[in-house]
Amino acid sequence: MHPKALTLTEAARNFSDFINRVAYKHERFVLCRGRKAVAELRPVPSGRRLGDLLGILRSLPHLSQEEADAFSKDLTEARQGLPAEGLRDPWES
Repeated sequence: MHPKALTLTEAARNFSDFINRVAYKHERFVLCRGRKAVAELRPVPSGRRLGDLLGILRSLPHLSQEEADAFSKDLTEARQGLPAEGLRDPWES
């Protein structure tokens, strides 16, 4: 989504409205003085902390033993179908 151009006068006159649109609708605005962009009004990026990762992983569904065995078998068959030559380690310098 591209930010919408907004004059500083418009922003000043309707500041609360634009803040609500940014906060609740995740809209972005480029503030312009004349025809020159001078600032951007956008939502603060939100995310998760690394410390939350273990809880997130624990909350995910788990494979049953039967499903895990079938997945392992599928991986083995897929690896056997790969060409023996031509593969290289991308981490090798």
